[in-house]
Amino acid sequence: MISVNQVAVHFGGFELFSGISFQINQRDRIGLVGKNGAGKTTLLRIINGSVVPEEGEVVVPDDASIGYLPQQMVHQDGKTVFDEAISAFSEVLQLEKELGKINNQLAERKDHESDDYLKLISRLSEATERYQMIGGGSIHADVEQTLTGLGFGSRDFGRQTSEFSGGWRMRIELAKLLLQKPDIFLLDEPTNHLDIESIQWLEEFLRDYPGAVILISHDKAFLDNVTNRTIEISLGKIYDYRATYSKYVELRAERREQQMAAYRNQQKLIGDTEQFIERFRYKATKAVQVQSRIKQLDKLDILEVDEEDLATINVRFAPAPRAGSIVAEIKNLCKSYGSNKVLEGVDMVIERQEKIAFVGRNGEGKTTLSRILVGEIPFEGEMKTGHNVRIGYFAQNQDELLDNEKTVFQTIDDIATGEIRTRVRNILGAFLFGGEAVDKKVKVLSGGERSRLAIAKLLLEPYNLLVLDEPTNHLDMHSKDVLKQALVKYDGTLVIVSHDREFLDGLVTKVYEFRNKRAKENIGGIYDFLKKKKLESLQSLEVKAEKPKQPDKPKPGIDNKKTWEQRKEMEKGIRKMENSIRRSESIINELEKEIAEMNTMLESPDKDTLMKLEQDFFSRYERKKQKLGSELDKWEKLNIKADKLRSEKDS
Repeated sequence: MISVNQVAVHFGGFELFSGISFQINQRDRIGLVGKNGAGKTTLLRIINGSVVPEEGEVVVPDDASIGYLPQQMVHQDGKTVFDEAISAFSEVLQLEKELGKINNQLAERKDHESDDYLKLISRLSEATERYQMIGGGSIHADVEQTLTGLGFGSRDFGRQTSEFSGGWRMRIELAKLLLQKPDIFLLDEPTNHLDIESIQWLEEFLRDYPGAVILISHDKAFLDNVTNRTIEISLGKIYDYRATYSKYVELRAERREQQMAAYRNQQKLIGDTEQFIERFRYKATKAVQVQSRIKQLDKLDILEVDEEDLATINVRFAPAPRAGSIVAEIKNLCKSYGSNKVLEGVDMVIERQEKIAFVGRNGEGKTTLSRILVGEIPFEGEMKTGHNVRIGYFAQNQDELLDNEKTVFQTIDDIATGEIRTRVRNILGAFLFGGEAVDKKVKVLSGGERSRLAIAKLLLEPYNLLVLDEPTNHLDMHSKDVLKQALVKYDGTLVIVSHDREFLDGLVTKVYEFRNKRAKENIGGIYDFLKKKKLESLQSLEVKAEKPKQPDKPKPGIDNKKTWEQRKEMEKGIRKMENSIRRSESIINELEKEIAEMNTMLESPDKDTLMKLEQDFFSRYERKKQKLGSELDKWEKLNIKADKLRSEKDS
């Protein structure tokens, strides 16, 4: 479908890559991998046509459409989320306008036999056929489904895009791209600003998509679940594998092992041959054999071994100072931003040397609780930190908080104190900032380099509690692996916010899921949590269709505390009670959504918006809040009754 032919790119005297060639076929799912700075993003931009290579070409069919999602982009304001997303259907919207205009003209005209009237009828037929062919009738449903899949709630659809953070605005751009349904997707780190649920939705979308996909990602699980082909860029060359990422890692190791074996054998042959030539060069009786060996060497095709890029960061956290057995204890913690309540009634105990993950959809309070733990923002409720707790914090936007005008060396040297100032260059070298790189200004660093520099700051003093909010967003595979191993060996307490399942696997032993303003504790690793969560969601979907297991009938001669008929009647009552609880939960969820939408309107700084509110708005608002309170009381009483029935049945 698309052909990349002998492409080469140079920056000054530096050769980024040279002689790169490969084909992109219709159903390819290609993972583009390599270290930060290898040229992955540049290659995507060449395919997109926004960068012209010094040599070679990219051949794209005239009828092929390309959708490109860069890591960073300029956002436009002035539209709601829904209006911005639906702008992806520019042709459909244009046809809607044209069809409306034609219908109005036809309704007003009386010259039904004229040529102009017949031309309008013909154009109406053509436009209607085209409108239906490109799915014009379903665009609103498509927009809603895509926005919901990427984590937007229905109350977000009418909000202005300018109200959202950069990460959420990136989701809007991703939604527009997915809705356009191009022939080939070029996605540069699409999961950086997505939560686990949205990543899983995107995985399913891309797996089933009829076009081609090329993506850059440092999320191994995402690559394995989406791609069927891996192209590695390493030291100016590419290596093409028809395999998922995990299989590619195995094949790459096998390829290098085979190369090394063939290379060693050839070098031994060359050595033995040269030794023979040198030994018998001046013996007349061996002249024929010597000349034969010389010709053999001349004809030999010398094998080369792919140069391996072994540079990787070297992270080792300082031993954690001794702290108390309880590092932090949280009771009935609440946090609101204005009238928007983010956390409510959160209870949590963090013990020494625990490694904990905070997961959940974006906006559910993970970062908020992280900032509360490190003392950045006020809250309601109670939080106590243990004896001698020293906290190191990596913020989600830590790389953006760096001073752009400082050099790499100044960034570390300015905050280093005491004996560690003598080791600043060693620390920077461990994070791949060696030689002249320490004199680079922060503003010219890539996203991965900025993240490495921000992590390096955590090594300046010993901490016994590390709170890390999305530390891996811009790190390459090698750097993530090294950081993960350093955190596994870290002997302090770790709280980490992350959507990277592969990174969390084997690192954390407890998962807190943030949902509905609460934090629910789950013992076990990240895949234990995901498996349990999937089972719970399946059970909730199937609960109505599920037939209850009939209890065994009482056997003669055994004194049963409850007869079979009594148990059957009790189970019927329990099922009825559980149905009532589910109905009550549905009402509560709906009321909470409606109240949240009304809160958004009340929080609007636009006085005109407040003036336009209906006269009975505030009375409806209070009635809904009262109804929510009553329904919560009802839900609580229903649960108490259900628990009582269950205990009676089991007694």
